[in-house]
Amino acid sequence: MKIACAGSVGRDHLMTFPGKFTDSLVAESLDKVSLSFLVDGLDVRRGGTAANIAFGIGALGLNPYLIAAVGTDWADYDSWLNRHGVDTTHVKISKELLTASFMVTTDQELNQIASFFPGAMSEAREIELAPIVERTGKFDLLIISPDDPDAMISHSESARAMGIAFAADPSQQLARMDGEAIKLLIEGAHYLFLNEYELALTIQKTGWSDAEIFSKVKVRVITLGSAGSRIEEHGKEPITVGVPKEITRIDPTGVGDCYRAGFVSGLAWGFSHERCAQMGSMLATFCIETKGTQEYRFTKAEFIDRFAIAYGDDAATEVGLKLEPRLIG
Repeated sequence: MKIACAGSVGRDHLMTFPGKFTDSLVAESLDKVSLSFLVDGLDVRRGGTAANIAFGIGALGLNPYLIAAVGTDWADYDSWLNRHGVDTTHVKISKELLTASFMVTTDQELNQIASFFPGAMSEAREIELAPIVERTGKFDLLIISPDDPDAMISHSESARAMGIAFAADPSQQLARMDGEAIKLLIEGAHYLFLNEYELALTIQKTGWSDAEIFSKVKVRVITLGSAGSRIEEHGKEPITVGVPKEITRIDPTGVGDCYRAGFVSGLAWGFSHERCAQMGSMLATFCIETKGTQEYRFTKAEFIDRFAIAYGDDAATEVGLKLEPRLIG
């Protein structure tokens, strides 16, 4: 299965606040918030939604394509992704700008306050999908993750025109996009990934009802945080999949990206949607146990053993026939 991941590539600046954000919020003064949090540490890591998803798919043993705009500081990141099976041949490298930056502070409850500076990502709107497809052949699935909004819409329009199945994953960009742009992005998607809040925001911004949004796509995947995820497919009963037990909870940054990577890898292996969701939840669990979105490590035996504990021996056996991780330092 030929998979392409379109979206952001960035440098994550991860900070930890030892208290709770809510302790510093005054209900009657939320219209005039002015806060500064003294953090305990700063970690700079590789990130970006498309890069995180592509890395996860590559780490599980597949070979995705990355479609993104990056900066002049790309060389070391490029080598890292290549070593983990990601094809970066079609990445656009800016001649002037640096790669995008994501700055996030996480409190002790794993709540987050974040900002994102696009940098070279603003040039993603210049990427044309058709010439890439001419060189690579038609993709079986194009994941359209948070990116320059114009690029996201352009990719969805191109995918529809070329008959390429695509997964719409607007997540963080829902705050920036208006209702009409969101409609253009998700209509006709084979898969739509949202969390519960993002679904509510999509309803609010588009004016579509929950049922109308579902009618625009073939399969809708709603992530539910610690409650797992729900997969909705027309003509079938919804499937709810729980999450494996975590060894520890260190940082939630990138957990959603890892879920998508695991889910899509399951699709590539021909798994059922239930098994795909289990794959996504397992990979997301490894992610939350580490600091950074591409720092998790596991052997095949470790992955399969924990998968069996969470979902049963038969499920683990099926996954074991396909999984060939390539997680290296």
